[in-house]
Amino acid sequence: MTTEELDAPTRRSPLLWTVLVVGALVILAIIASRVATDYLWFRSIDFQTVFTTRLAAQIGLLFGFGIVMFAIVFFSMVIAYRLRPKVRRANLDSEFLVQMRDVLDHRSRLLMAIPASVIGLLGGLTALGQADVFLAWTSATPFGESDPYFGLDAAFYVFTLPWLQFICGYLLFALIVGGIAALCVHFLTGALNASALRGKGNTSASVPAQRQLSIMLGVIILLFGFNVVLDRFGLNITQSTLFTGMGYTDMETRAPVAAIIAAICVICALACFYNAWRVRWSVPAASIALLVVSMLLLSSLYPWLIQSFRVTPDEQDKELPYIANNIAATRYAYAIDGIEIEDYEATTTATAGQLRADAEALPAIRLIDPAVVPRTFEQLQQVRGYYTFPSTLDVDRYVIDGQATDAVVAVRELDLNSVESGDTWNNRRTVYTHGYGMVAAYGNQRGANGEPVFFSGGIPTVGRLEEHEPRIYFGERSDYYVVVGAPDDRAPVELDTPSGGEGRSESLYTYQGDGGVPIGNLLTRAAFAIRFGDINLMLSERVNEDSRMLHDRVPVQRVQEAAPWLTVDSDPYPTVVNGRIVWIIDAYTTSDSYPNAQRVDWSQAISDSRTSTDRTLMGQQVNYVRNSVKAVVDAYDGSVKLYEWDEQDPILQTWSKVFPGMVTPKSEIPEQLLEHLRYPQDLFKAQREILGRYHTENANTWYHQTDIWQVPNDPVNGGQDRLKEPPYFLTIRWPRDTTPHFANTTVFVPKDRENLSVYMGVNSDATSDDYGRMRALKLSDAKQIAGPGQTFNFISTNPLVAERLLPFNRDGASATAIYGNLLTLPMGGGLLYVQPIYTQTKTSGSYPALRFIVVRFGDQLGIDDSLQGALDQVFEGDAGATTGENEQGSVSPPGEEEPSDKTAEERARAFLDEAEALFAGADEALKEGDLGAYQAKVDAAEEKVTEAAKALAEG
Repeated sequence: MTTEELDAPTRRSPLLWTVLVVGALVILAIIASRVATDYLWFRSIDFQTVFTTRLAAQIGLLFGFGIVMFAIVFFSMVIAYRLRPKVRRANLDSEFLVQMRDVLDHRSRLLMAIPASVIGLLGGLTALGQADVFLAWTSATPFGESDPYFGLDAAFYVFTLPWLQFICGYLLFALIVGGIAALCVHFLTGALNASALRGKGNTSASVPAQRQLSIMLGVIILLFGFNVVLDRFGLNITQSTLFTGMGYTDMETRAPVAAIIAAICVICALACFYNAWRVRWSVPAASIALLVVSMLLLSSLYPWLIQSFRVTPDEQDKELPYIANNIAATRYAYAIDGIEIEDYEATTTATAGQLRADAEALPAIRLIDPAVVPRTFEQLQQVRGYYTFPSTLDVDRYVIDGQATDAVVAVRELDLNSVESGDTWNNRRTVYTHGYGMVAAYGNQRGANGEPVFFSGGIPTVGRLEEHEPRIYFGERSDYYVVVGAPDDRAPVELDTPSGGEGRSESLYTYQGDGGVPIGNLLTRAAFAIRFGDINLMLSERVNEDSRMLHDRVPVQRVQEAAPWLTVDSDPYPTVVNGRIVWIIDAYTTSDSYPNAQRVDWSQAISDSRTSTDRTLMGQQVNYVRNSVKAVVDAYDGSVKLYEWDEQDPILQTWSKVFPGMVTPKSEIPEQLLEHLRYPQDLFKAQREILGRYHTENANTWYHQTDIWQVPNDPVNGGQDRLKEPPYFLTIRWPRDTTPHFANTTVFVPKDRENLSVYMGVNSDATSDDYGRMRALKLSDAKQIAGPGQTFNFISTNPLVAERLLPFNRDGASATAIYGNLLTLPMGGGLLYVQPIYTQTKTSGSYPALRFIVVRFGDQLGIDDSLQGALDQVFEGDAGATTGENEQGSVSPPGEEEPSDKTAEERARAFLDEAEALFAGADEALKEGDLGAYQAKVDAAEEKVTEAAKALAEG
């Protein structure tokens, strides 16, 4: 090899450049496709303002704070390089440093710009995550409530303080990085070395460098002092020894110490600025040493001494005024300051006629447990194996024949895991696109065989509900995207009903709605193909010029994405409003920065035996909450509507300024929708958790913990997991009220005890003037009343119950008993427990059927096939009022036909669909050798066929 070849510059491989360019293009394509498809999704639900506003804020913060970080780091290095010694020197005669200095001299700006750009980009990405904090700060709305220590409006802590803390922390970090970068440049240029720092050698060359570093250090200390001042205000939202907020030690030591430390920081900064003039490091060193010692003594040791030797020995008296402020702030922050607590001398003696005053409420007692009957719904209303119902159904209210009726409801959704014809792309994306139908049963009725009495069901849907669009394109099980829509001249491909076509074959359908994103455009289709990594979107002939992409179809997910400033309730529920099936979702504005209010872990506060924490964000801290929004998602087109509910909430007002027009005024809520709105579950759970200690306004009682309300464990479903009993939606008559009302109810027991101490309910009827009225009955301590755990034990060990359940509990029994929810109702001057008991055979295709009702009042217990019978047993043969039940346990008169808007043919088809499902179940039972179940299902199927024939004859 010649000398010329050795000296020739090395050529970079074109393959490397190709890979780099292609990689960059792929990354840009992925980012662009995500941004474009997100925008199209937001535009499809008319929430593009949310997307564009947040995107603009994120881009602004990315570039703004990125430029600030870049400028601080880059110009710190540039200034350091310009202050290099005129005589070239290198530290410690290092060859490496000499070479680095040579490179720096030849390409100084480039070498400085590259690391500064990287650091600036990282800083900008950090700021990007603060977009919502920034937007809230720009439109902050005052609360009208000031903290008692600094006199600042709560809006300062909720909106302003987080933003100021971020800015201060960001600038502090940027200056520290800039100072380190400048120090490195000074070291490379020889402006600083060990000898210069010790004052030996040629110190004049290092003076400019030391001056720059002195000024930067002074600014850093000033920012640190400002951060200390912010932390002083932050004492109102930090955890003290007893609670969240300012305590005695905080107010008497940490708050004044913070001011002292801030003043010392100013002195240290001035010393650093002085050092830039005189260059005597002994002065700033002494001041910084003073700062460090002061922080150790004043910020750590002094508060510890005060807490240990002054507060702890006399904690109650010292903390009393601070506890009182914490109680007041917490009760306001959780909206429990209006709770009405009344003493209740509950009677435990049952006498004849005792429920006469409760005659109007008795027929409304809910007997159907929404956590037990999903299997029953599936067996009676599933129709096909690819349909499913949720594991826990929902409770809603409907006005039927002029009477408000509690109902157990669910929608029939698709379960792709059970698709019979194979998991192909066409099936998953274009055929199995939607569920079908609302299924609803009376909450207070049962059929002759213990089955729910449905007033809406079947395919096509028949019953007492108004005629509505039955198709469910957006539901809780719709966690995958589908492609729908086609030109009018194309044959439908979407499976609609299992037997609605000719010859009872399956019927097909083409989506007619405006939901989703049109993907007829080739570029749009390509963007979605990149986003989902699915080339079939480009190749399939089923994707056409009229196709629409439906994705992010889970209602809770849609609301959370459309309004990311909201915390969404974990219990959405479906209902029929103005001819559409819609999902109603309660949404909350929350904060963890309301001054002096107690923080709770949101996921733990709302978890119980029916709501697991894995459905929510773990660790989310909250100390302010309002049910500010009622969200509605249309099950057919996926449209999202946010209705203002709490018109006085400052956080909602703030976000309404940030995103104008996204929240619809409360006055525009449709009347029919208002009938189905209810008091939210998660809010009620969080409130009852806080009320455990904060029901009292007495600071002494709070401190001594002598009157703690504790949510009992669910005796039925909690088991050994010791999960809390959930609240229950019930129609109750409050003592001394004249009429019953729909309420969310719960009970409390004393701490670590099992006897009942408090019964609480909140009016959940959104059409009532008393909506949200929270009341509690505090039971006398002189009279022990059994709590849920004790009552369940009393029921399960009672000889009467044991005798009735003996055929189901003994070894080798063909069926087993299932205990339903244990309901507590204020009736007869005391508290009445009602528990349904279901039975289920141990055969394939079996389902729970309501068999017995158990009632307990005081020490009296009754068990019967009907609620009326059980009540009469308890109250000496005459409860004093009737439940309206007939012989079969149904409240409606025997033989009464349910009116329906459906044609005779549609009703007959629904009966035949049910018969077909029963015949299929019979075949499964026969395969397993269960002749008893086989015969029962065949008989039931034949009854359905007879009903179908009757419907056609009447038509």
